[in-house]
Amino acid sequence: MKIIILTSSTTGVAAHHLPYLLEHQEIDVAMVVVSKGILQKKQSFFKNKLKKIFKIGILGSINGLRMRKWYSSNTQKYHKIIPLDVFCKAKNIPFFEVEVTNSEQTMQLFRNSGADLGISLGNGFISKRVFSIPRFGMINIHHEILPDYQNAQSVIWQIYNRSKNSGFTIHQIDSKIDTGAIIYQEKVPIIFKSSLKDTVTNTLCEIENKSALGLLKVLKNFDYYFNNKTPQGAGNHYTTPSIRQYFVIYKNYLQLKKSE
Repeated sequence: MKIIILTSSTTGVAAHHLPYLLEHQEIDVAMVVVSKGILQKKQSFFKNKLKKIFKIGILGSINGLRMRKWYSSNTQKYHKIIPLDVFCKAKNIPFFEVEVTNSEQTMQLFRNSGADLGISLGNGFISKRVFSIPRFGMINIHHEILPDYQNAQSVIWQIYNRSKNSGFTIHQIDSKIDTGAIIYQEKVPIIFKSSLKDTVTNTLCEIENKSALGLLKVLKNFDYYFNNKTPQGAGNHYTTPSIRQYFVIYKNYLQLKKSE
């Protein structure tokens, strides 16, 4: 199986998962592409951002910025991430950066790679003109349970709903975000720590470890999992919590931790 990896960060989940993939000779990593995420439609982007701020409020937006490091720099330190460009150079894996995700440059790299399958690890919207190039299209790892937690950040919305489990879903990419057919899914217990921040970070790191193994399982038995994929039913769509929702999350966290 020849694969191409598309990501938007040199120190995110792709950097964590790539070493796992190289442990198995039947998986051929043809290329790694990192998108810098430069905006093509700035007006539309900022319009959507304003809509989100109106929906979750100023305090929710500020709190959302505060929580970002729970999902990024904190997990990177936990995993001791080696940046993708450094790792790819050491392993002689073709590495490219593109300005825009859904660009002609990205499309050309996908064509040149000759990959059978594209893997999205930490991206936003990917257009059909990109995801349709590989023979089997593209798959994505969403670090939550689908279809119940579409577009959701890991862990916090499970706690909001008083659940003690989070997880991940490997799904086919289609024309929307987190709506493609489910290929593989696994629940992971939430690891309750002395703070909500540490609970999120530690649980997400465990989910990422599990999802790397889950991705390996899918790739090593791709025909079976791909041919038995299941369409998603009606889902629930999430975004950054408002400050009121965050207080509910924190209250539920305290109660769930106490019940452990």
